[in-house]
Amino acid sequence: MSIQEIQEEIIEEFAMFEDWMQRYEYMIDLGKTLPLIAAEFKTDDNIIKGCQSKVWVHAELKDSQLEFTADSDAIITKGIIAILIRVFSNQHPKDILASDTSFIDQIGLKEHLSPTRANGLVSMIKQIKMYAIAFQTQLS
Repeated sequence: MSIQEIQEEIIEEFAMFEDWMQRYEYMIDLGKTLPLIAAEFKTDDNIIKGCQSKVWVHAELKDSQLEFTADSDAIITKGIIAILIRVFSNQHPKDILASDTSFIDQIGLKEHLSPTRANGLVSMIKQIKMYAIAFQTQLS
């Protein structure tokens, strides 16, 4: 499935909920399905800088696609990273770099986050794209 198709799926899922309390509950549920990072990768090197809570993200290249795992010590943040990993995991680095993240605005996520969480969201996206740059260089 392409990044665009996954983003459209997420937009449709969020549209099913009438209010933001239901969307937060859904994000918490998504966080519970997150492919968890192995303990050995829960290091300072994998912490997302700029997040209020602790968020670890690890990427590995498998068959020229990036596979992400993550964890967070905060339930909403865990839901946010779960959404991002669903979109970007098992994608080619060049596709990650070419993708846009306007789906975040379309589901209304950024406007319903506190400023610190919104900054953390931007930092998570930056880190995912940094992994894509690093692995794209290896593939070239």
